[in-house]
Amino acid sequence: MSCSKIFLGDLPELTYEIIKYFQNDYSTLYSCILVNRLWCRLAIPLLWENPFSIRTGNYDFIEIYLYNNLNNDLKLYEYKTINNSLLPTNTLFNYPSFLKYLNTYKLYTSVDKWFCSAIRNSKFGIGTDRYDHVKRLVHMSLFKIFIESEVNLHTLEIEALSIYDKASFNEILELILQNQNFIHNIGNMKLYTRFVEDNIYNNHVLQMIHLHQNLKKIFIYRNYLSLYQSLLLSKDYNCSNTLNTIIFYYINFRKIINLDEIFEQLNVLESVHIVYCYSLNNSFIQQINNLTKPFKLKSLILCGILQIESLQQLLLKSGDYLENFGGSGICYNYCDLLQLTKYCNNINLLYLNGHESEITILQKINLIESIKQSLNYLIINICEDSAIYSSIILENLGQILPSKLDYVNLSFIIKDSYFRVFLENSQYIFINKFLIKLKRGSDDILHYIKEYIMKEKRVKYLAIQDNNKRELLYLKDEVKEFELHNIIVRRHSDLVIDFDDLIWNIEKKDI
Repeated sequence: MSCSKIFLGDLPELTYEIIKYFQNDYSTLYSCILVNRLWCRLAIPLLWENPFSIRTGNYDFIEIYLYNNLNNDLKLYEYKTINNSLLPTNTLFNYPSFLKYLNTYKLYTSVDKWFCSAIRNSKFGIGTDRYDHVKRLVHMSLFKIFIESEVNLHTLEIEALSIYDKASFNEILELILQNQNFIHNIGNMKLYTRFVEDNIYNNHVLQMIHLHQNLKKIFIYRNYLSLYQSLLLSKDYNCSNTLNTIIFYYINFRKIINLDEIFEQLNVLESVHIVYCYSLNNSFIQQINNLTKPFKLKSLILCGILQIESLQQLLLKSGDYLENFGGSGICYNYCDLLQLTKYCNNINLLYLNGHESEITILQKINLIESIKQSLNYLIINICEDSAIYSSIILENLGQILPSKLDYVNLSFIIKDSYFRVFLENSQYIFINKFLIKLKRGSDDILHYIKEYIMKEKRVKYLAIQDNNKRELLYLKDEVKEFELHNIIVRRHSDLVIDFDDLIWNIEKKDI
């Protein structure tokens, strides 16, 4: 009875709670639209709150945004850059008002993909020499639409990369600064930049942070640390009371000072991520040890040699805050990786990468076993062209993994006999996403994949790539066979973890 009332719309509050459960399941939300008017009215805002992040390959939603503003945007209208007859003739909702999350990089890339599609479908009557100009107009028009619609953004992510047209991006920042209500209506602001030095951009961003007074997350890349040190140490931007996440990415800490001073004054800092940084020397360790408050290091992904003594001090200071650990470099010291488990009991992601010896391979096996209670993501990459070390991994790995993992990525030489041992030893283990990259010298393992994984339905997503970048996905008959067993075959690059993207999006509780 109550179920029928939900479908008929008699219980709208309960219906909304049900539909909201599918917030990130876009195919289900599309189906909800077709149920009835109430379900449509409840599902549409969820579909349009973060449209630039939906990976469907269809970017026609940009045309729906532009339709409402085309006649008001004199530049687009005068140049007749868009064929009016190909745009939607009517819109049922005020779609811009639903926008809650906006990432500048995703907006730019969405416009680029939409533009390429529009060119193929003859939606533009312009020459190739004006392509970049038109895209700049579209970027600007979209931001004008959002500003004029008085959207209340939950989160604005200023993700500025070197691929941008800096002049165009600075024009957009100027437009935002001229409309301060837009800034004040932003709940959370996050900053991620890889621009080369650009004083105009830096000044614009600092002005926005000053006006907003609520910066939540900051991504510090390469030579930008000196700029952000002044930002974080200043009281003008209120970072001490708002900033909860700092990501250090490819930072050289050799000559960095004042880190302890910065961390001491950040009152609500919840997580620190150190990814592919180097020169974590005695000076860096000493600054961390000087802290009187907990050092909430959540990610430590290394790319250089770190002495075991320094690693132990860093792990001791981080303790159970650490969730993501690994990289290359620490293995060169033949250190006892089991030291990790003495201090850190919540390792969720383990990334083992580098050149090997029999000693380090056995240490890594022991490490995996010691943290398997919390382990959910496992990445193993062996650089050597010999199958000796990968065979040791495969002989032991199946016996030590937890019963369920969200992600396993193996990248090394795989011999079929050892792979069969791994599969036999792991027959009661379920892996949500299983990625295999077969390096040169590997055997054909597809028959074992079918026998031990496909028939037993032990994975949900599967990706296999060989040394020549040939994919299982390209074998259509095989893909259909896996689909019959409810296993989805994907492109390897679609499933592989990109660490800066992972860390940038890992903090879901503040979004």
